[in-house]
Amino acid sequence: MQRRSLWRRRGTLLLLALCLFLAGCSSALLDPKGQIGAEQRTLILTAFGLMLIVVIPVIVMTLLFGWRYRRSNSLAKYTPDWAHSNVIEAVVWIVPCAIIVVLALLTWKTSHSLDPHKPLESDVAPIEIQAVALDWKWLFIYPEQGIASVNEVAFPVDTPVRFRVSSGSVMNAFFIPHLGSQIYAMAGMDNDVHLIADETGSYPGRSTNYSGAGFSGMTFEAKVTNDADFDAWVETVRSAPQTLTYPEGYEALAEPSESNPVEYFSAISPSLYESILKSFHTGGEHDMGGDHADSHDGENENAAESGHVTNNHASQDNAMRSHSSSVEVGG
Repeated sequence: MQRRSLWRRRGTLLLLALCLFLAGCSSALLDPKGQIGAEQRTLILTAFGLMLIVVIPVIVMTLLFGWRYRRSNSLAKYTPDWAHSNVIEAVVWIVPCAIIVVLALLTWKTSHSLDPHKPLESDVAPIEIQAVALDWKWLFIYPEQGIASVNEVAFPVDTPVRFRVSSGSVMNAFFIPHLGSQIYAMAGMDNDVHLIADETGSYPGRSTNYSGAGFSGMTFEAKVTNDADFDAWVETVRSAPQTLTYPEGYEALAEPSESNPVEYFSAISPSLYESILKSFHTGGEHDMGGDHADSHDGENENAAESGHVTNNHASQDNAMRSHSSSVEVGG
């Protein structure tokens, strides 16, 4: 009896400790600050509630049956020949099938209404921000303002924002949890996601696709401000001493760095984002320096003299050049 009482006390203390630890947890997905995030929270909670229609009765019946038909309970009815019940079969099949039908309809509807490529309806004119995933930082380009920033993005509250997302390296994923809709960033691909914030504040953003050693520090701050503060932020960036040119400045910035600090660029090369995209549509020539090109030319000349010229690389380059210079993909 004393041992049983001891284990009961330990179990109670463990349960209280778990509740205490969980009390300090927070979920950005369940605390949305924008229209898309709020609709996604509703979808998550609705789907969760529908699934609990099955989960909760199963858990309750599992505990109830274990208690009722325990060995020490002599009052439980013993029916060794029982094998089938039409009522139980009907409940077991009809309820889950009905839940699946409702979830299917809900998924179909929200797949269209929450399409990340779908522009948001608003009386306010949208703005465009171009996001490029680098190793291991985020480059944000403002084509209308002619500025850029690293690991910090700002935009006005209640203003639709179209993020054009790409990568200057391996595949990443652009995500601001409080605002919703993760979207993938891939080299040479022009993806997009439409977001809006309903409240001012600073919201953490990050890549949610592992991309190497510096992945843990590949985070950024999304600053949602009023119109006046956004204009002031733009002027602050325009007063920065650094400028970002292509390709020299961009190639230096694209070098791998971990936990990169926030940087501002007061001016950028025209069509910087498009230049980054097109650099991946040239059959790999953007990775080939002069020394490498000369060495390949020498190898081809030597091969031609020996009568063993191969056109494999040339055919690959021609195939890549014939590829469209503007590619859009879904998230």
